[in-house]
Amino acid sequence: MSTPRSALMLAAWLALTAMGQAQDSGPYLPPDRVPDGLAILPPPPTPGSPAARADRAIFEATRKLEGTPRWRIATEDVTNDPLDRFACALGMKLDAKRAPALARLLDRAGTGPLVNPVKAHYRAPRPYLGTNAPICEPKTRHLAENGDYPSGHAANGWLEGLILAELVPDRATAILARARAYGESRAVCGSHSVSAVQAGWMSGTAMFAVLGATPGFQRDLQAARSELEAIGSGAPRPDQAQCAADQAALATRPW
Repeated sequence: MSTPRSALMLAAWLALTAMGQAQDSGPYLPPDRVPDGLAILPPPPTPGSPAARADRAIFEATRKLEGTPRWRIATEDVTNDPLDRFACALGMKLDAKRAPALARLLDRAGTGPLVNPVKAHYRAPRPYLGTNAPICEPKTRHLAENGDYPSGHAANGWLEGLILAELVPDRATAILARARAYGESRAVCGSHSVSAVQAGWMSGTAMFAVLGATPGFQRDLQAARSELEAIGSGAPRPDQAQCAADQAALATRPW
């Protein structure tokens, strides 16, 4: 009796994953290969400039979203897991147990080495500071001291979207739309300015461009691709009613 194709594919990605874990771990890029965010990103808007005034106007306008379904999504986007966040866009409900190679890939492919030096250099204040306006997450000391520009959430979310779109190209439109909305959630929340979100998207794109030439990333990408092919239509579907509600909430632009 021949071995089922799905079993062969499952064995293949297990072998690839084990190989990758044995060979390396941690970030894919050594420090000297990380793109220079200070050279790539424009500086944050100067106080009083048209861009700074636009940031402030959007911050003030989006405070009216408190209590709406869009605010709920922004609140969830503060801490949710990427596999949960993209479940509706992927049409699959996955987790690290069901899709360990994919979870490993997304965990290793972060934007912190690019984003954090830019944050530390500019130390741009977050938009809610100096106001009593609500935001969708706790106003902790850590949040206040971690600069506004660029948004690390937006950077990581966009990078994750680009990776998932490459892995599941037939769902690319939905995936990338959700990645954009995830970045926008940071401005809806009030934790970041719009300019910081836009710089986050640019940061995620820069990291994705460099990661593509990294052997470890390519190995883990192929392991995740084989894993998803093996899972196929066997993955449970996300709650369709919740997906429809989220899609309706995200259909209206927040500004």
